[in-house]
Amino acid sequence: MKIHLKLFLMLVITLTGIQITAQDVVLTGSQVPVTDTEYGQVRGYIHNDINTYKGIQYATAKRFEAAVKPASWKGVKSTTMYGPVSPLLNETATIQDETEFVFDHDWGFPNEECLSLNIWSPSVTDTKKRPVLFWIHGGGFTTGSSHELPSYDGENLAKKGDVVVVSINHRLNVLGFLDLSAYGDKYKHSANNSILDMAMALEWVKNNISNFGGDPNNVTIFGQSGGGAKVNTLMAMPKAKGLFHKAINQSGSFRSAMLEKEDTQDIAKETIAILGLEDANIDSIQTMPFEVLADASTKALAKVAEKMKAAGKPVIGFGLSWGPSRDGVDLPYQVSSPEALALSKDIPLLIGTVKNEFAPFANMRFAGASEETIMNYIQETYKENADAYIKAVKKAYPTDTDPKDLLDVDTMFRPGAVLQANEKAALKDGAPVYMYLFTWQSPVFDGKYKALHCMELPFVFDNITLANQMTGGGEEAHVLAEKMSGAWINFAKTGNPNYKNLPEWPAYTGENTATMHFDIECKVSPQMDKELFELVKNN
Repeated sequence: MKIHLKLFLMLVITLTGIQITAQDVVLTGSQVPVTDTEYGQVRGYIHNDINTYKGIQYATAKRFEAAVKPASWKGVKSTTMYGPVSPLLNETATIQDETEFVFDHDWGFPNEECLSLNIWSPSVTDTKKRPVLFWIHGGGFTTGSSHELPSYDGENLAKKGDVVVVSINHRLNVLGFLDLSAYGDKYKHSANNSILDMAMALEWVKNNISNFGGDPNNVTIFGQSGGGAKVNTLMAMPKAKGLFHKAINQSGSFRSAMLEKEDTQDIAKETIAILGLEDANIDSIQTMPFEVLADASTKALAKVAEKMKAAGKPVIGFGLSWGPSRDGVDLPYQVSSPEALALSKDIPLLIGTVKNEFAPFANMRFAGASEETIMNYIQETYKENADAYIKAVKKAYPTDTDPKDLLDVDTMFRPGAVLQANEKAALKDGAPVYMYLFTWQSPVFDGKYKALHCMELPFVFDNITLANQMTGGGEEAHVLAEKMSGAWINFAKTGNPNYKNLPEWPAYTGENTATMHFDIECKVSPQMDKELFELVKNN
């Protein structure tokens, strides 16, 4: 006896009590509508009622040359898998078991042809124009990718907010920033190719996102850590003006200045000398193995850093590393200069950090230490200011009771965020600024990682379950994620993050210093850590 497959499945579901939801169903192939781009047609897949496209090429580039538009194609291109990631300077060879469990990285596969983007959209067949959230990954300017962390998946955010989420890959490290401008016109933009890649991706969004249900006139760029620093850089780039309309910087204000051209050209000169190249054969740098290039350029960075120190010049960042520079062409201004601030004056900004950032890593040796040990360390570190330090930390976080909490407060990322918020808020007739501080403490591994760097990401993307190794996945985390993702969505829609389940969130000013604290109980407070920052700065 033949039984129709559909009827058979219905019988099995009835007898077993299996519940099937939209999240369990994946539509592929001819079940998915074809979508147009200016270069050809693409087809992704549908999951949880969200149209998903991965690995769409937005540009192409030869090594050290500016990106150009990709070639058109015929037929329908399948876009169901993430594209390649930019090669990394140091491939991961060992696993730090516990830490890797928390972050749960997906390192991807490297290829220099890595200029691709991913899209999540509620619909590509209706006429709605949805706000676009354009995600820029972290990893400084040297590592990372659009799918490195499970938090980055845009499906839940797109579904919850009826928004379109876009994420990108772009060139990193030496590939994105080696300044060969002194060696020929084709390398004119090489000092900032990585940032130009992002501008190209934003151009692609402007020209194509309406076909994916998005509004090209309502684009919010947002990023965390290095991604937040990239947000700041785009805000200072004249070529990017008009390509986005709001900005969110999450833990990305740690780098307030860029290298100047004399320094970046010196790095290139040293790299070329180590490689044994000359002007006549400089173009061979475009084809040599990446590993050889990476090794030489890393040595060059160290050499130039020593020269800068000897000359009394500040070494920008956490040691001299790759990143954008003031090249006078694509980035004519320092990111915190009056000219750069004026360029982004009309861009609403949401900015903040997490309470502990890298401090739990830095102080891991004190896990389980006695109060006496911790107090002795504070005394040795702050000497005559030890009591003032303890008092300042307790003022900032009066409900903390664990002695190690005195050590695990971030004083590296948040001061830069406060400075940036103050500078932008002070602009006459400028767009508003909203400040936050994420203080929720993760329970994983007995709470030792606290509000670690990246901890807010699962909450912003509403991906508590996907990132349950970082969050613990409990109900408490889901409740907070509903509030935070709602605030980010509202900011993308209107430039104002106020949300129904949060207390009133005023715009930040240098006078009110209003800061939303995201925790089990969310509250708005003025800045409570000013004395702490001054003490640490002067110690």
